[in-house]
Amino acid sequence: MKLKTIVMSMAVVAMLFASCDDTKKKEAEQAKVEQMRMEREKDSLLKVETDNQARIAEMEANSIAAKAMGNEDLSTLVSALQAADLTQTLKGEGEYTVFAPTNDAFSKLPKGKLDELMKPENKAKLQELLKYHVVSGKMASADLLAKIKESKNKYELTTMDTEKITLSEKGGKIMVKDAKGNTATVTAADMDASNGVVHTVDKVLMPASKL
Repeated sequence: MKLKTIVMSMAVVAMLFASCDDTKKKEAEQAKVEQMRMEREKDSLLKVETDNQARIAEMEANSIAAKAMGNEDLSTLVSALQAADLTQTLKGEGEYTVFAPTNDAFSKLPKGKLDELMKPENKAKLQELLKYHVVSGKMASADLLAKIKESKNKYELTTMDTEKITLSEKGGKIMVKDAKGNTATVTAADMDASNGVVHTVDKVLMPASKL
C-alpha cells in the first residue's frame, strides 16, 4: 500500500513537472511569436518612415524653392527668400502660385531699397513683401486666363499676406496690378513644381502697407 502511494505520488509529481514544462514551452512560444510580431511592426514602421523621407526629399527637390534656385533669372529672389527665412515654406507641402520677380524686376526698385529690406532688423517687412507675391492654390496660366475672362478682365486674388492683387489680360498676356496701382507683366508662365506653380513677372509687386 505504501509502495502504491509512493508510486502515485511520483506520478503526480511527474505530471506536475510535465505540465509546468508545457506551460513554459507555451510561454516561450508566445514570447517568440510576440517578438516576431514586434519586429514585423518595427520593420513596417521603418519602411513607412523611409518612404516618407524619400517622398519629402523628392518633393523638396522639385519644389518652388528648388525651381527658383535652379533658375539664374531668379537668383535675387532666392537670396531674398533666404534672408526672410521663407525658403522652407516654399519647399514644404501645400499648393502655391508664385508671381516671381526676376532679377531685372528687383533692379527696378529704388536704389538701396532691397539692401535695406535684406537687413536682419527688416526681416518682417521683407517677409511681407515676398508673401505679397504668393497665393494659396495651384493656378496655371490657362486657369488664370479663364478666371480673368469670367471676371470681365478684373480677377482679384488674396495673397499670403492677406492683401489683394488684380489680374487682367492684355494682348494674350497676364497682367498683375498691385495695391500701389503698378502693373507687372507675366513674362514666363507655368514653371511647374511639386508644391505649386511659378509665373515670373517683370516688376516687384508692392503691398498697400509702407515698406
